[in-house]
Amino acid sequence: MSDKAGYAMKNRLVMDAVAIDRALARVAHEIIERNKGVEDIVILGIPTRGYHLALRLQAAIEAIEKMKPPVGAVDATLYRDDLTIKKDQPPLKKMDIPISIDGRTVIMVDDVLFTGRTVRAALNALMDFGRPHSIQLATLVDRGHRELPVKADYVGKNIPTGLKEAVLVHLAEIDGVSEVIVEAAP
Repeated sequence: MSDKAGYAMKNRLVMDAVAIDRALARVAHEIIERNKGVEDIVILGIPTRGYHLALRLQAAIEAIEKMKPPVGAVDATLYRDDLTIKKDQPPLKKMDIPISIDGRTVIMVDDVLFTGRTVRAALNALMDFGRPHSIQLATLVDRGHRELPVKADYVGKNIPTGLKEAVLVHLAEIDGVSEVIVEAAP
């Protein structure tokens, strides 16, 4: 791979495990401050990595507030707008809403915010489970390139990318290592 000047382009590490932990700690503080505590929140991760980030946020909030907000998962698979386009249907993931979301503040967590389509699908899925007071979005990485009017309330790191680049989030719980890599365009 090379760029226009002929220099070799490489994948680049943009967050290591320590940077991810710091970002999640900051986001946890922001959630607590904005919501004046965590009494009425529920954290729902978008599988797969959003769910594990939700668990990490829960732990970070508990360390600060000495209170453990409920955590679950919201699977957006059946609400995606590309199901009729794909040859192979994506497998269903985890749907686990541990308590009623009626009247609560839902913190929806995803690993990478890109076009906004996954978040839109997750919002539609969530509405089948009740009427929250509000929904806030937390993402580890916001890479831009929105196709829908979706904006994260909490961002671990903004990483400007090219459309052809990929942002890869690896988490120790799944991948054995925690890091965020921007993969060079082909």
